[in-house]
Amino acid sequence: MASLLPTTLFEIKGQAPAPSKDYHQLIVTESKVIWRWWKISLRSEFRNVYPGEEKNSYQDFLDDLTLQVHIGVVFGDEVLKYICNLCQHQFDYLDRLPKAQLMYIISFLELEDIARLSQTSRKFEKVCNSDELWEHIVSRYCDTIPPEMRALAVEVGWKEIFFTNKLQLQKKIRRRRQKVEGSAEDVTV
Repeated sequence: MASLLPTTLFEIKGQAPAPSKDYHQLIVTESKVIWRWWKISLRSEFRNVYPGEEKNSYQDFLDDLTLQVHIGVVFGDEVLKYICNLCQHQFDYLDRLPKAQLMYIISFLELEDIARLSQTSRKFEKVCNSDELWEHIVSRYCDTIPPEMRALAVEVGWKEIFFTNKLQLQKKIRRRRQKVEGSAEDVTV
């Protein structure tokens, strides 16, 4: 499982809250927490201040409450909590899986479980609602998928196709066919 972890586990950068204009970057690697800052100020006493960097081991970071407070102020308590978890070797392996492997696993879940999983994080919401996943699910439940249905799925999405009953689906395909035929007649006239 450790091979799923990239060398950079987490990275975030941004500006400190007002009135500060300082920029900060936080990187968590396999063994270090790197804190970088760029002082931005019009005051003369800060004009010759160069960007700084502080590298800490995981344990040093967990012991440095001042740095933790600063990270909490700049990036928020949720980011701080996540960094502390990483420093305690509490990795979320499932969240780090590549999208293709994640979709393969999710495709075996029941529909209710997919709906619940989509509510756990933005990444899972994106994957659970992706056309790629729903195309795979539709193809698993249907013997054949006619070209007209594929064309309709491009317009409305595979998830919509899956949850539409057969009569409504036939209506939509018929309407789409009439629309395509009508626009073809307009072009020839």
